[in-house]
Amino acid sequence: MTALTHPRQNHLLAALPEAEWQRWLPQLEWTDMPLGQVLYESGRLLSHVYFPTTAIVSLLYVMEDGASAEIAVTGNEGIVGISLFMGGESTPSRAVVQSAGQGYRLRAATMLEEFNRAGPVMHLLLRYTQALITQMAQTAVCNRHHSLDQQLCRWLLLSLDRLQGSELIMTQELIANMLGVRREGVTEAALNLQKLGLIRYARGHISVLDRPGLEARTCECYEVVRKEYARLLPDRPAI
Repeated sequence: MTALTHPRQNHLLAALPEAEWQRWLPQLEWTDMPLGQVLYESGRLLSHVYFPTTAIVSLLYVMEDGASAEIAVTGNEGIVGISLFMGGESTPSRAVVQSAGQGYRLRAATMLEEFNRAGPVMHLLLRYTQALITQMAQTAVCNRHHSLDQQLCRWLLLSLDRLQGSELIMTQELIANMLGVRREGVTEAALNLQKLGLIRYARGHISVLDRPGLEARTCECYEVVRKEYARLLPDRPAI
């Protein structure tokens, strides 16, 4: 049986003040998050918001012909479902689990009630939303101006920041869908990184061997996003 993660392995939940934490704890539901699970579809009303602990979730924009591209990634630093408390209740993007793991969820009605208290929860969620918007904007700039090699490095680093280990389970086809490029391009970029000794890729497993090397090879987009998250969100307290 899989050991359950603690809810405070999610940074936002760990940052809740004690009063809010005690109020939320009985209402948080543990949830398994298998690879490929769709947490919400484009245009659908959200029934829950999700707080990943060991899973990573991709926010994808899907075109009419089925083509897709990732606009942001969320893991243990955040929440999936910001449109609920931003007033829209639905979003044109799709949320898909890109790296299997666990998380917790909270009912939409409970989330709205907490946000509308206009206390520390609201301010924490708004700071997270600003950081997420920065990631979305930087992703758009990166996809337009930087090489696929640099984009792949950025994507790997952002994903690693949201995991406890140094290994990702992800096929090249899924990476291509995330980046909105052809699979052949991802294969070539991944092989280049492997030849340089930065990663090892085999059968859907990507192991990062040289993180400083990845950081040196990526564009400035990764550091912009990392600094904004660090500036806006508090460090995670010890569990």
